[in-house]
Parts: sequence; C-alpha cells; structure tokens
Amino acid sequence: MTSLTPQNVSTATFSKAIDRFGAAIGKQWVLTSDEDRATYFDPYAMGDGMDHESSAVLAPSSAEEVQALVRIANEHKVPLWPVGRGKNFGYGAAAPTMRGNVILDLSRMNRIIDVDEKFAHCLLEPGVSYFDLYNHLKENNIPLWMSVPGNSWGSVVGNALDRGIGYTPYGDHTETLCGLEVVLPDGDMVRTGMGAQANSKVWQAYHYGYGPGWDQMFVQSNLGVVTKAGMWLQPEPEMSAKITLGFPNFEDASWALDILTELRRRDVIQHNIVFGSPVRAASVQSQRKDWYDGPGALPDSVSEEMMKKLNLGWWNTKLFLFGYAGAVQAHVKLIRDLFEPKLGKQLDFEIWQKGDPVEKSARGIPSTLALQSVNWYGGRGGHLSFAPVMPPDGKLILDYAKRTKALYDEVGHDYYASFTIGKRHINNVSLILYDRDDADMTTRVDKLYRTLVARAAADGYAEYRGHISYMDIVADTFDYNGGAITRLNDRVKRALDPNNIIAPGRNGIGRERAKA
Repeated sequence: MTSLTPQNVSTATFSKAIDRFGAAIGKQWVLTSDEDRATYFDPYAMGDGMDHESSAVLAPSSAEEVQALVRIANEHKVPLWPVGRGKNFGYGAAAPTMRGNVILDLSRMNRIIDVDEKFAHCLLEPGVSYFDLYNHLKENNIPLWMSVPGNSWGSVVGNALDRGIGYTPYGDHTETLCGLEVVLPDGDMVRTGMGAQANSKVWQAYHYGYGPGWDQMFVQSNLGVVTKAGMWLQPEPEMSAKITLGFPNFEDASWALDILTELRRRDVIQHNIVFGSPVRAASVQSQRKDWYDGPGALPDSVSEEMMKKLNLGWWNTKLFLFGYAGAVQAHVKLIRDLFEPKLGKQLDFEIWQKGDPVEKSARGIPSTLALQSVNWYGGRGGHLSFAPVMPPDGKLILDYAKRTKALYDEVGHDYYASFTIGKRHINNVSLILYDRDDADMTTRVDKLYRTLVARAAADGYAEYRGHISYMDIVADTFDYNGGAITRLNDRVKRALDPNNIIAPGRNGIGRERAKA
C-alpha cells in the first residue's frame, strides 16, 4: 500500500479505513498501488502532477456501496474525491484538489436505467459516457437526440453537474437535469424534486418538487455524491440545417457577434454558438510546426497563411437549425438575408430530413477529435481554459479580444480564442495550449492564466468553472461583501459535512478546514 495518507489522517487510521473499504466493496476495487494511482493523475499537469496525487482509489458499483463508503470515510475522517469517469480534461481530470484525498471513481456505475421515448427523458448513473448513451439510442432506434460536448468520452451526468455545454437546443446540460439521487455526506440518501415521493411517476417530468428545489445545490459543489440523474433529451426534429461561416477580418467580431447574439436571444438559433479564432480550427488538424517553428507568439502573417490554406476566416462559427420543416426553412432564409450582403456570397446550408443519413444532420454525435488540439506544441501536450462570463455585446467583446491577444503576444503564446454565445451571455474561452514538459512554457502559461483571472475580475467578469490548481483564486473573485458567497457555501458545508469528507476544497468550498 502507498505510504501517502490523506491530510490529518494517521497511517494506522488510514490502514484501518482501507481494510473496511475493501470489506464493503471487495478488495479488488480498492486501488492503492503506485501504478493504479498514477492512472488518475492529471494528464495535462504542468509538472509531474504529484501535488494532486491521490492516496487510494475506490470503485463502487452501486449507490448502496457509495453509502457504505461515505459512512466509513466519516468514521475515519478520510476525505473522498468523487468523479463520474474522470475525463474532465483541462480542469484536472480525475485528480483531487488536495493531495492525499481518496478518489471515489463512479465509472462502474454505468447503467442506463430508463429512456422514455414518448416523454423524451432518461435516468442515468454517473458512469454512463456520451458514447454509451448515443449507442443505446442508435442501436434501439429511439428517435431522441442528445447533446454532446466538444470532447465526448466523459460522463453525461458529470458534465452536467459541472455546467458543461454542447451545441444543440439541449446544450445547456445543467438545465436538462431533472431529478437527482444523492448520497449526502453522512451516508443518508435523498431524491430531489418529485423523486422525494417514494412511488413518483413524474420524477423526470418536472424540475421542481414541493418546497425548496435542491438540484442546483449539488451542481459544482461538494455537498453530496450524485448516484443517479434524470435528464431531458431532444425529440428528433423533422428537419435540421447546418452551415459553417468564416469572417475574414479580426474587426468583424463586432458586427457578427451582435447579429448572432440577437438570433440566440430570440431562439432563432437554439444552441450555444462557438465563434473561434484560426488556431482553434487549425489545432485539431495540424501542429504549430507545420506553420511556424520560431520563437514568440504566432505572427499575424502566419495566421493569414493558415486561413488561406485551410479556408478559414479570422473568426469561424457553425450554425445549426432544428424543428419542423417550415420553421427551419424560414430561419435559413433569415440567416441568408442577414449575412449574405455582409459576406458578399451565397450561403450553402446542408439540409437533413428524417430518413437521411444521420451524419448529414445537426444531431450531437460523440467525438474525441477536439483532443487533437493538445498536440499543437508537440511533446506531452495539455490545455488550460479561462472562460469568463461576459455581456453579449459585439463592440465590448472585440475590445476584450484585442486586449487578450496582446497579453498572449506579450508572454509569447499563440492566441487561441472562442466566444461561446448563450442566451444572455458570452463565455470568452481563452484556451491556453502548452507542452507540459517545457518548464519555461508552463511558467508562462501559469502567469498568463493568473493575469487573465485578475484582469477579468477588475473588469467585472468571472470564470464559470475552475481547474483544480486554480479553484481558490477563481472562488476569491466572487468577492461581493467580503466574499459573502464563500461564507454561505462554507456554512452549508459545515452543516451537511461536519467532517469535510466530500471533496474538501472543491471550488473553494471547505478549503480552510481542509488546510487546518
């Protein structure tokens, strides 16, 4: 067994806990060897990743086993770090915030419990991947579509609980959650919403229940372990249409974003729109050395060459339309009327109708192609994302993009940007690609990330997710009334989890007690 133990837990106490964990779920599902634990390191760590090393890994197969493990952890005060599938790359993957935590790997809990074709919802365990659910729908000819994120081998439930997104009308994954089963930090189990009724027939039909709604309490939190989640799925539309648009000039961001955000607000475009720079597109199909191998940031002249050879604009976006044929055709005409005069060319939409090959549609299809981007610099690649929530104003976003690009140029890093347009906001996704074995580069990356956080906070914007190495500094930007929200989070954490057992320090919650 490893000599590493959780913070403030003695070797003798930890050994007793490990024995009891094994008795509860089977010794083969308690992983303590160096080799086993190494598979849970952050694969994009800027260094060796040992600062987020776990002391052991537990792999339960049921909610009842999770209850047993949580109760044992409480008795011995051993902190647990729950993960659905551990594929949250770019945010730390399966590794815990605090070194020595025991990883609670829920990937064996991978049952698709129910899919209701008529009412378009499902009930899943946290180990179900996007590929699992997609294949289930396809193989059983179920006319329901799902939303997928850019990289899709992670947990459907886990992504929704971390406010991940996709690019269909159901792309705000947290909004599709409807009814959770949760093991609380003392081992008790609750079902939220209508599931609080033991024989409920409408658990996945209605977001709320009777009295307070608790589902959001378990989103991006450490207040319980979600063991089942209901989610809404998209009824198969009669028609879909899709098109890729390129905007040739950096300055085009201002007017293009104003049009796109208005279409999004009015639900003409019903999905999160990604509006990205040339490196975003090029990094999934080439490497930097294919274009430029010199020092400093990629010169603008090289970006222009890249745009020409790959048929890209300075900004690029894909638009999808879904619904009844008449509505889709009307929206196709509207988009043509808005963009064709400005772009000076006719737009060519790809139209799908029921019965056509699914690959032609705008359906969400799982893929891992987006992971190719980490190879941009070569070596053992990685990426880190800073994505503050901003107002959907084209002029403001263009100015922000200019200032951000200047920061990338200053530290000698290639500017990778995308702006994800939601219903009333834009996420400025500043992705930072790097070679994790290049010490000088990772030092620059850390400096750039911290600068972006501080500058956004000064401007009144803040991140909506956080990497395990930066959760505290992101949490600290939510500083109204001296950090009142952190005090509230910690009060709730102390009430529900007095031993600070579930993911101490996650998103800045319970961090001070964990460090004591």
